Amino acid sequence: MKTVGLIVEYNPLHNGHLYHFQQSKKVSGADAVVAVMSGHFLQRGEPAMTGKWARAEMALRMGVDLVLELPVAFSAQPAEWFAFGAVSALEATGAVDSLCFGSESGDIGWLHAATEALHSETPEFRELLQRELKAGLPYPAAYGQAVARFMPGTEASELARPNNTLGLHYLIALKRLRSRIEPLTITRQKAGYNQLDITDRRIASATALRHMLFERQALEDIVPYVPEGTMEVLRREWAAGRAPIGWERYDRPLLLQLLNRSAAQLASLHEVSEGLEHRIKQALPSLSPDSGRLVEQLLGLLKTKRYTRTKLQRMLLRILLNHTKEDLSPAALREGVPYLRVLGFSARGKQLLRIMKRTAKVPVVTKVAAVSEPSPFLQMDIQATSIYALGYHAASERDLFRDYYEPPVQISP
Repeated sequence: MKTVGLIVEYNPLHNGHLYHFQQSKKVSGADAVVAVMSGHFLQRGEPAMTGKWARAEMALRMGVDLVLELPVAFSAQPAEWFAFGAVSALEATGAVDSLCFGSESGDIGWLHAATEALHSETPEFRELLQRELKAGLPYPAAYGQAVARFMPGTEASELARPNNTLGLHYLIALKRLRSRIEPLTITRQKAGYNQLDITDRRIASATALRHMLFERQALEDIVPYVPEGTMEVLRREWAAGRAPIGWERYDRPLLLQLLNRSAAQLASLHEVSEGLEHRIKQALPSLSPDSGRLVEQLLGLLKTKRYTRTKLQRMLLRILLNHTKEDLSPAALREGVPYLRVLGFSARGKQLLRIMKRTAKVPVVTKVAAVSEPSPFLQMDIQATSIYALGYHAASERDLFRDYYEPPVQISP
């Protein structure tokens, strides 16, 4: 069975994702589709607006055959580790033939060339990168500038575009893993990654759709831009008080963590670097709880040219989840995913799971309760589910420990 892999967040799944799914099957000639999807917390350091099982159901209704969870250890990371974790999951299935990702350029040739030059990160390149970081550039811009200097003729602006950046890191991960998975790309259509304005009757970015949902509370307004299956899931989650979930739902738990920890204790947590622990402590007395939007207030106080909103959100998330630098050390991350957590499957996905019993390089987890000794990364995922449920209007015991109760979503033909 020829299988293509997708790396996704689906926050929420929209018509642009449907186009990517359809084109991925077309260009790969695949019979089946495996999606590695971020769980409850996402690459930009944000909570997903709906939980992982709801988004897995959206994917299956669209036609994806097997949805695997990208552990939170990787899902809320900068591009390098996000890509490495997701690609390691596809590689670990032993059943994926190709990886198809969207990019702004639609050209994989220059990405291959950049991969050959960058996958080993020579001392010369690291020195260029550090020079750009010391000049005050945020990491994505610094990386693009360093690549442009290291590879004359490469446009830094191309690497500053988020899907191109991820695409490059997918290829670097494939190279480092010595994977035989074939990378493919298609051009992102009609809406940019962070584009807030809507210029098409059917395609809008996930950013624009989230803006409509959070700022305008206009669920029905997104109907033209998402598949019917997405709307059905969203309506159900809204009615149950499980959506839309945003950072402000976690303001009190986060504030408790920040107030209870000393600067030294904060410094031990992942993403708290370069004295940010002191900046956090200095900012806390300026917060105004009665004014609301505490997380937004804090981000505004912490943000500088050097520290992007995304970097700060990831840091606050690791503080909320109590993830230490030791927990997420490069040595631990370099091992890749230690298990494949199944969130959902179709009838064809069930066939894939049977194939993976022979081919998978790590354990395939369909029932967390059956795992006698959960790995540290799986324990983090279980904890992340409990903390995510604190954002619901009324979380039950089952919501808090849903990983133990919830079977994979199954969609019949």
